[in-house]
Amino acid sequence: MLTEEKLTEIKQRFSIIGNSELINRAIERAYLVAPTDYSLLVVGESGVGKEHFPKIVHAYSARKHERYIAINCGAIPNGTIDSELFGHVKGAFTGAIGDHKGYFEEADGGTIFLDEVGELPLETQVRLLRVLETGEFMRVGSSEVKKTNVRVVAATNLDLQEAILNNTFREDLFYRLSTITINVPPLRERKEDIDLLFRKFASDCTERYHMPPVRLTDDARQLLCNYYFRGNIRQLKNIAEQVCVLERKREINANTLRQYLPEEEQHRGIARYNANQTQDFANEREFIYKMLFEMKKELDRLKQVVAQLTTEKFNAPDIVESPDTKPVMPIISMPEHHNYQQAEEVSEQNQEIEHAANLIEVEKETIRRALERNKGNRKATASEIGMAERTLYRKIKEYGL
Repeated sequence: MLTEEKLTEIKQRFSIIGNSELINRAIERAYLVAPTDYSLLVVGESGVGKEHFPKIVHAYSARKHERYIAINCGAIPNGTIDSELFGHVKGAFTGAIGDHKGYFEEADGGTIFLDEVGELPLETQVRLLRVLETGEFMRVGSSEVKKTNVRVVAATNLDLQEAILNNTFREDLFYRLSTITINVPPLRERKEDIDLLFRKFASDCTERYHMPPVRLTDDARQLLCNYYFRGNIRQLKNIAEQVCVLERKREINANTLRQYLPEEEQHRGIARYNANQTQDFANEREFIYKMLFEMKKELDRLKQVVAQLTTEKFNAPDIVESPDTKPVMPIISMPEHHNYQQAEEVSEQNQEIEHAANLIEVEKETIRRALERNKGNRKATASEIGMAERTLYRKIKEYGL
């Protein structure tokens, strides 16, 4: 457990503002894993400040005196990403007029931060996996194997589990990168830090441009703390700077502040959902009941066919041939009461099959409808229907949804 002094030191060194338990836990996790050489995956929404944590890991590791290179994987074109990461040799492609060292070669002994790692093309993911497992790579256009000793810290705002299901991210690479995972919380889960962050951003802006300070009234502060902040800290900073520059009155109330807050689509979405929830579920129930009724009719027909076939099988005469191979009188092969027992067993099996089929179809249709309501967002879907995300992924794959 980090002491308060150490936690404060790290926050001041890396300009991290906030005192919420979630952000303190993320900082502590980065500090504790820093002395090891494990790969690290930093996950969180866009704008939460994921870029601070690889710096903490590097600064408190044995590699702190070596190079630290941060790479935005989403900003490099697919055609040149392999060359940027692993280098190339002269003549490897048009414009390759000389040998070029890639980032993995340049950072030998140090740390590489791969931001937006979920944007890497699959071919590059294969190369990255090899580096992580063996420390070996080849420059583009070369067959010479080179060695490097780097620590990889990756970050993403994507749901990599979903990307794996969609075949856009390798599962083996995911497990190799996520030896240790740090979850950076969204701003709406750090409500106690929102006012502190706003005051810091507003103070920086007013000092930079020699403006009078601004102050939020209580109702404005309450409005800000209850806002959804889809863009997280980046969005809050933008709002603070707009208010500082554009408002002549330096005491900002809720009515004034509301002009700088985009319509809360998340909240309006929830309101629309609540308003239509009863109707949606009623339609869904009606559809499911209709589907079950049709299935029952089909199963009743199937049971009649099975019963008929069973009766014919058990009542069919056995043809006994005499020594001269001429057929003689038929003989019933088993007592009549046995036929009733077999028929009852078949009926019980049919009921079990019917029940299982009903449950499967209801579950399948419930998942499909929930996915539609949540526009394909599997995390929201899992939360709505009360199912674990891993279970939902498996069900989606199993049902072909």
